[in-house]
Amino acid sequence: MDINLIIILFTAFSFIIYGFNSFISKRMINEYKRWGFNKRRKTIGFFQLLGGIGLLIGIKFNLILILSSLCLLIMMVFAIIVRIQIKDNISEALPAFTYILLNGIILNYSLGI
Repeated sequence: MDINLIIILFTAFSFIIYGFNSFISKRMINEYKRWGFNKRRKTIGFFQLLGGIGLLIGIKFNLILILSSLCLLIMMVFAIIVRIQIKDNISEALPAFTYILLNGIILNYSLGI
């Protein structure tokens, strides 16, 4: 199996699970409150689900892969900014850094770079 496909699948399912948990997980609901995004939790969760599904669809349709990976990358940049603003430590921000890297790899792959 191609490493790029593995990265796409891993990232897609991660965002689908994370987005779904934004709706139902008590821990995630509390995290959104801590981040100051309680009122936007469902919207952000929806876009995480949409981004993950977009990555899966993007396996077949490259334009959707480009758009989904770019949007998820931007979302994770903003996640880092929020983590800095609330003074989280580096270990709490590490997942967002990882997903910036993974979506950057997907974006480069989808652009043929």
